[in-house]
Amino acid sequence: MNNGKNFFDTEVGKAFAGFTFPTFDVDSVIAAQRKNFDAFTQANQVAVDGIQALVKRQVEIASAAIEEASTALKELTVPGGAEEKLAKNAELAKASYEKALAATRELAELVTKTQDEAFGVLNKRFTDCFEEFKDFAAKRAAK
Repeated sequence: MNNGKNFFDTEVGKAFAGFTFPTFDVDSVIAAQRKNFDAFTQANQVAVDGIQALVKRQVEIASAAIEEASTALKELTVPGGAEEKLAKNAELAKASYEKALAATRELAELVTKTQDEAFGVLNKRFTDCFEEFKDFAAKRAAK
């Protein structure tokens, strides 16, 4: 039936007869992938640095909160009237809440800054990829 020829020798060969494949620039592909890898490496480093800064700041905030709680506890155990202690307790609670809110805001800003920097690196590489592709297409069209 097929006279000793396989399917690819006959049907596929006929289908692609006269079709030329463009040359493939391996060096450009390798260079682009190297740039992609470098961008991901840089973005990961930015993320790791940001996480380290975040953890360091969280430890600082926790240490300060523990110290403040210890001081507040000492102040509350000093002899005094009930109304005075109640007022002091309310004052300490308000100050603690405000500090916790400020710390939360600061930590959120650190996270946002890290995300912006890491995605900025990736976004730049993504934009550069489009430019490289556009340049490649222009060169191919000129041939």
